[in-house]
Parts: sequence; C-alpha cells; structure tokens
Amino acid sequence: MNNNHRRIPNKANIDDYKRLYSLKSIDKTYNNLINGSKTMSLLILVTCITFIGCKDDKSTPNQSQQAVKNEVITVESEKSDKKVILFYGNSLTAGYGLDENESFPSIIEDRIDSLNLKYTVVNAGLSGETTSGGLKRIDWVMKQKVDIFFLELGANDMLRGLPIAETRKNLSEIISIVKVKNPKVKIGLCEMMAPPNMGDEYVREFNKIYKDLSSSFEITFVPFFLDGVAGHEDLLLKDGKHPNAEGQKIVAENIWNSLETML
Repeated sequence: MNNNHRRIPNKANIDDYKRLYSLKSIDKTYNNLINGSKTMSLLILVTCITFIGCKDDKSTPNQSQQAVKNEVITVESEKSDKKVILFYGNSLTAGYGLDENESFPSIIEDRIDSLNLKYTVVNAGLSGETTSGGLKRIDWVMKQKVDIFFLELGANDMLRGLPIAETRKNLSEIISIVKVKNPKVKIGLCEMMAPPNMGDEYVREFNKIYKDLSSSFEITFVPFFLDGVAGHEDLLLKDGKHPNAEGQKIVAENIWNSLETML
C-alpha cells in the first residue's frame, strides 16, 4: 500500500490498567458454565472487555500535538480529491501494541486501495480515551472534512463504572457535533458490550446505548465489533486485553461489513 496516503496520528501509550482499576476476576467455575451453553458463550466473549485498560480521561493532546496533527491531516486532505473515512476511538482503534499498519483502520485502508476506491483513511484512535475525552477533542479532529465517521468509544467508561447517562450524553453530543460539521456525513456507531460481572442492571442499560443512539440519530449501527476475537487468547496480545495482528484482521472484517454499505 502507498504509505503516502496513510494518515495515522501517533498513538499514546497507557499504563497498566491494574494501577487504576481493581476489577474482580471471573470465578473459574463460570468458565465451566460457559462451555456448556451456546448462549452463555456470548457472555464470555464479552468478558475480555473488562481487561481493556485506560490511563485517564486527560487524553486531549496538548496544543503542540494538536497543531502538528491538524496541519498534517488538513494539508494532506487538501492535496487529495479522495473522500475521508475517519475512525474515532480508543486503544482498540489505535491498534495498541502493534505496528501502525496492523491496526484495523490500516487493514481497511489496504482493502480500499486494492479496490481502487477514492477514499482515504484517518486513524484518530487514542489509547485511554473515554467518551468525555472524545468529546473534548472532537472539534479539532473535525477541522478537516469527513465523509464517513466511525465512532468507537465507551469501553473505558464502562471499566470505570461511570454513570450510563453520562456516557450516553457524551456519545450523543459527539454525534451531534460531527453532523453539524458536515450534515452529509455518514456515521457508524460501533457497539460495545458490558460484561456480566458489571451487574445485570448495568449491563442491560449500557448495552442499550448504541442501538438507541443509532436509531434516534438514524445512523449505521455496527454490531459488537470484537465478535470472534474477545475471549480468544490466540487472537489477543500477551496482555490478554487487546487484539493482536490476527485479531485485528477479524475486527477489520466485522467493521467492513458495515462500512461497505456506506461507501
């Protein structure tokens, strides 16, 4: 792939999530129950989300970082007649622990290039990002024209047990701002799911956020994008938290199923 067309902001490193979170591990007997039920298998698929760490909500880049990234993105966009697909999320989008060309946005960019489609991809994932942090930096990210916008945030909110109403409000405001910036933009909202150990009520209310917002804003709902990866050790990094290179390929395929209908 022609690297001149790739626009991937620098990734921010994160500290071990255990320094901030005291998450209870799942009892081994729970795994035994999972093995005997297809329905329960979906639950264990989701449990690995509890191990996706974040640093803090002070994830808005400093002024110098913003200036550099804005200049690179804006100038390069002006030189191209291609439409822009922007992936906006946390470490899952940033491709934490991997080379930049192994992240799912880069894999999708490779496919787009192979199909000779007139789109360029921007990876605006930032490790440790919460919906609050995402709301704070959305204005400078949207200084460029974006034609297709994928929103992948909420996992770090869930890990912290932040109020669901706050997560919903932040996601809603991000979507609203993106629409104001470009009324013709196509938006895909990536579903995140809370694991069973967060409690029935929390799981039920958190999992409703993404379908509800997709419906109310009439945007594309992207089903759980870690499907087929979460809970599979061979598809995760050694930390057991983030998709490895092979896992990213599956995530890219999951995202592509929705993106293809938006091109």
